[in-house]
Amino acid sequence: MTFPVRLTHTMKIKTSDHHLVQAANQGDSEAFAILLSRHYDLIHRLSFRMLGNSADADDMSQDICAVLPTKLRSFQGNANFTTWLYRIVMNFAKDQFRKQTTRRKVLTGWGDFYRMQQDEAVQKQGELAWLSRAMSSLPNDLRQTVTLVLGEDLTHAQAAHLLEISEGTVSWRMSQVKKKLRAMALEEEKTYD
Repeated sequence: MTFPVRLTHTMKIKTSDHHLVQAANQGDSEAFAILLSRHYDLIHRLSFRMLGNSADADDMSQDICAVLPTKLRSFQGNANFTTWLYRIVMNFAKDQFRKQTTRRKVLTGWGDFYRMQQDEAVQKQGELAWLSRAMSSLPNDLRQTVTLVLGEDLTHAQAAHLLEISEGTVSWRMSQVKKKLRAMALEEEKTYD
């Protein structure tokens, strides 16, 4: 049967890290506080050196301190406590780097997605502006026909009924619209070349 190790305040100050870890693992909060005060500067300094940012180092140091009571249970005593603590801090830093990399990838992905959407919106706006100019250049009868067939998605028969013309006339008008729009597009291409 083992009994909890209880150390007096004077003993704790002079006690090795190994004994303080044993006492902390048995529930001695004062032993944990001494251990932490002894090594907090090391935790923060190493965090800062790894992350290069004071605010991030503060956050990571606090995170390490928060999980240290449960992590202490894994301390075997085979190495110096500081060596073990270095590994804890290094592993936290690696996790931090992974999170930052993932965050950057996500943000870059969203940024690319957003730019792509913006580019598509600009392109669509340009196409709509071109179509609006093209439509306004068409004679009224062709404009009415294309509005019903393409704009309202009516069949040639339905458009013919509404316009009170034959279905063949609707087909002919649609063919004329295509020719005029193609000619207009070719003319603009020549202008830009």
